[in-house]
Amino acid sequence: MSKKLEGKIALVTGGSRGIGAAIAKRLAADGAKVAITYSRGADAAAAIVKAIEGAGGKAIAIQADATAPKAVQAAVDKTVGALGKLDVLVNNAGTAIPKKFEETTLAELDQVINLNIRGVFIATQAALKQMNDNGRIISIGSCVGERMMTPGLVPYSATKAAIRMFTQGLSREVGDRGITVNNVQPGPIDTDLNPAAGDWAAPQKAATALNRYGKVEEVAALVAFVASPEASYITGANLTVDGGTNA
Repeated sequence: MSKKLEGKIALVTGGSRGIGAAIAKRLAADGAKVAITYSRGADAAAAIVKAIEGAGGKAIAIQADATAPKAVQAAVDKTVGALGKLDVLVNNAGTAIPKKFEETTLAELDQVINLNIRGVFIATQAALKQMNDNGRIISIGSCVGERMMTPGLVPYSATKAAIRMFTQGLSREVGDRGITVNNVQPGPIDTDLNPAAGDWAAPQKAATALNRYGKVEEVAALVAFVASPEASYITGANLTVDGGTNA
């Protein structure tokens, strides 16, 4: 049985845990060779590589702070050097620091902006210089980048709205190369960063239509579809996987 992503090379930023790890595993399961970046937690990254290779796939882990341009450029170069080319970039690295806006420090604001916006810009620019025609740029936004109902996520939601417009604008610039640019917008997903049993969970769950948190695999499934040849006519799109949060 041929796999949809056979022969493709993917780079997933922040791929050592949570949604990023699930995406890396799914892309590998669908036949892609996968590079993941991580900033801390070499053991977690190594475990993902081991899991992918144990299932018959090919993966490498590259230590790179997603906010550091030289490190990100080096990660793209290492991906191409080790795996041969670059077809898919998944901008997954991101963070939220839940608290009231007026209580948020400048350092916290800078951290969220640098990782969620500047980091995406840096990685995408580096990847585009190496990416094959008909490639895929997929960013992990958030349903709160479109509709905001969760107190404590004001700066985060603003960064994810920026990713929405970045996606739409960039899709028009690279379309002549057959490269698609899409934004996958998760709702509440059960991860270390936003556990379904956490302090901030009740209002998020209540805002869904399905009355539950999503699983990382449910986000990964949409990313894998958007990365596949079947999604070649989908670009500049903001695709929610949010259990009906924005319905």
